[in-house]
Amino acid sequence: MELDSSNSSTSYASIRDISNFQSEEEILFSMHSIFRIGDIKQIKHQLWQVNLTLTIDHDPQLKYLTDFIRGEINVPNGWHRLALLMSKMGKFEKALEILSIFLQTTSVDGLGYCLRSQIIADIGRMKLYLGNSCDALVDLQKALEINQKSLPSDHPYLALNYSSIALAHYSTGDYGMALPFYEKALEIHRKSLPLDHSNLALNYNNIALVHHATGNYAMASSFYKKALEIYRKFLPSDHPNLALNYSNIAAAHYSTGDYTTALSYLEKTLEIHRKSLPSDHPNLALNYNNIGQLYQSMGNNEMALSYLEKALEIYRKSLPSDHSNLAVNYNNIGQLYQSMGNYTMALSYLEKALEIHRKSLPSDHPDLATNYNNIALAHYFTGNYAMALSFYEKALEIYQKSLPSDHPNLAVNYNNIAAAHCSTGNYTMALSFYEKALEIYRKSLPSDHPNLAVNYNNIGGLYQLMGNYTMALPYLEKALEIHRKSLPSDHPDLALNYNNIGGLYQLMGNNAIALSYFEKALEIMQRVLSNNHPWLPLTCSNMALTLQELGRYDEAVGYAIQASEIARSSLGPDHENTKAYENQLRELQQLMSLL
Repeated sequence: MELDSSNSSTSYASIRDISNFQSEEEILFSMHSIFRIGDIKQIKHQLWQVNLTLTIDHDPQLKYLTDFIRGEINVPNGWHRLALLMSKMGKFEKALEILSIFLQTTSVDGLGYCLRSQIIADIGRMKLYLGNSCDALVDLQKALEINQKSLPSDHPYLALNYSSIALAHYSTGDYGMALPFYEKALEIHRKSLPLDHSNLALNYNNIALVHHATGNYAMASSFYKKALEIYRKFLPSDHPNLALNYSNIAAAHYSTGDYTTALSYLEKTLEIHRKSLPSDHPNLALNYNNIGQLYQSMGNNEMALSYLEKALEIYRKSLPSDHSNLAVNYNNIGQLYQSMGNYTMALSYLEKALEIHRKSLPSDHPDLATNYNNIALAHYFTGNYAMALSFYEKALEIYQKSLPSDHPNLAVNYNNIAAAHCSTGNYTMALSFYEKALEIYRKSLPSDHPNLAVNYNNIGGLYQLMGNYTMALPYLEKALEIHRKSLPSDHPDLALNYNNIGGLYQLMGNNAIALSYFEKALEIMQRVLSNNHPWLPLTCSNMALTLQELGRYDEAVGYAIQASEIARSSLGPDHENTKAYENQLRELQQLMSLL
């Protein structure tokens, strides 16, 4: 620990002589002390040495950030200031408590109409941050009514009212109502503020979020960049609003499949949040959650789970048990377990998410549809196709009400319904849904987006099931081409591509080429998937069948045994696929006994 008393007025004292541990050089610092972390060295096992340096009184970065945040909560009343500070720290319940007491214990005359409307609006905002959008909207509209009577139509307070009401509508999934309120706020800010004012940047950011939610990623990206341009001019480099903007730009890149750029922006966000926010702030959790999702999309499930669990730990400490952010986190962890082949764990998390969303959201909210979709997928992978289809149809009903007809989420839903019909043998119905999905993807996504690859893969697989191998191959090759461009070389989806093309060549009687694709698939799967992942038995079974056709029976039996054992472990002994792999093994062993 280093300190220079000539450059710091921070109070401290040695307590070695009065400590219970006199062998230790203990120093007591005043509570407001701030240190910079220098080197961190591991001494042994879990013991580390951390070098700290006490900040000086005129530390330029710290002074700039402190003065800036102090300016953001610069309201005349001390209780109001304290509530806003609590809000900045993510302590929304405490902020709400302070504001409510302040409003109840101060007369209308004592507050004045202007301050009263601010307090009511801030109460609404705290309720909004705590996930209570409907109650929040009542307070925010009450504040707006007061301000509309007493203020000019272009007053900045009105713009803040409009923005808050827009956020409440956005939180309930009503994007059509959110956008015009955000645009009213923007109109006022453009008239009354300098072009590089922070509130204009916040406006651009909010409008971008609505465009993002409705699938208009190009428009979203342009508004995010307008906001970033302003923020960079006047914000300290470690200000939370800059972090929020980086996070939103990352989301836009993520939605277009540009994972590398998305990760770079999320890491910038995390760096700022770690410097400027308490360790249990919900925004840190949101950051961990986003990075976790991104790693999952990149095929790195181990990293994904570690970040998602960090997020969950913070959310459980800082949010009510029915907050929508907790539901989102449960959903993401459930999806991750699903991609890892652990469907029991997946369903437990997905059902927790659904329980929260049913309590806290309108019955036609898009997030509920996402829940239904995810639960359906878990049922689909365990072979319960009827249950899967019922959940997919619930999701579709919501999406058709709340989203534009060319939104990518609708395409995902069509894809999923098609897969369920395909598994029940209804190929004509499946093809019609796959083609609906493809039509949307071609309109709304770049030509090398991973979701397009999934769609091509599905259509190719369906044509294969229908016996039309000539139509199947070009679709499967398009999928492989996109995945080679957009994914890491050991991504599980690439393995699935190789497996599917191998299967098609096998059906066409070209076993040598089929084997080369299966080997590529198995190499990736064994490297990145768990030992009992359900994709492994499928590939092992394909290898066994191909080796049998090539007359390499000993090798074929070895792979058939692997397929049977892994399937029993991952799918259970009664699953139809497990029984199929066991039949394949018996037939191979009978064939071997005749040779």
